[in-house]
Amino acid sequence: MLQEMGVHVWLPETPAQPDALELVPVDTSPPRQTSPAPPRAIAPNVATNPARAPVAAPAAATSAGEPLELQGLDWTELAQAAAACQACDLCAGRKHSTLQAHATSAQADWLVVGDPPDEDEDRLARPFAEQAGALLDNMLKAAGASRSGAARAGAHLSNVVKCRPPPGRLPLAADLAQCAQYLQCEIQLVQPKVILAMGRFAAQLLLEEHPQEAALPLGRQRGRVYQYRGIAVVVTYHPKVLLRASADKAKAWADLCLAMDVLDELPPRSAAARVAAPHGG
Repeated sequence: MLQEMGVHVWLPETPAQPDALELVPVDTSPPRQTSPAPPRAIAPNVATNPARAPVAAPAAATSAGEPLELQGLDWTELAQAAAACQACDLCAGRKHSTLQAHATSAQADWLVVGDPPDEDEDRLARPFAEQAGALLDNMLKAAGASRSGAARAGAHLSNVVKCRPPPGRLPLAADLAQCAQYLQCEIQLVQPKVILAMGRFAAQLLLEEHPQEAALPLGRQRGRVYQYRGIAVVVTYHPKVLLRASADKAKAWADLCLAMDVLDELPPRSAAARVAAPHGG
């Protein structure tokens, strides 16, 4: 058309040829019935997504109540055993055990047992940490005792289990029974005259000789003196609860006075048993 209009057109010496099309024969036979291939598992990309890396399973839990080799251990050995313990799967959430080694084996009249360790206790490797610990220290000071004291002025602090449970996991009765072996060794070393059970899990274990009372709410367990292996037990609120509900501090002080009454009635360095019975205060 351009040539007819008188426009000079430059053309290549060899006209370009279109690419040859490959003719593919069409298969007109009916399709064959084949079984679908099973889906292929896709492995997580650990290098680019560490959060999806496989998590090692915790050590298998032993049977509830299976004896541990703890007899005759001193404080250092007992603390080392607790730090390495894998007797139940509570250890999966542990950073540190809260069972502390003592420099001396001095006897303490008070044994304070709290609920399972929280994040602060797990991080600091000691029971009753931060604000809850400060409140407990003030309570003990009012009773004439402290963590660092001895005899009547001494208070050994412990948790009912020594490991912080994994998120969403509450200790079972079997866990409490398994870890109670450490508490019983602590009792042998401390020789307390009265045990202050602070919290519902601590009460659940320490009232095992009183099953009817152990099933009650903590508020109805108060005001009585129980026994745990021949040692007087007084139940009260955990300091973390008192920080949230200050109205219960007066009740906790009454429980502390009840424990002091128990000490006053016992002869020096005696672990005389007290029968669970209604008690004033």
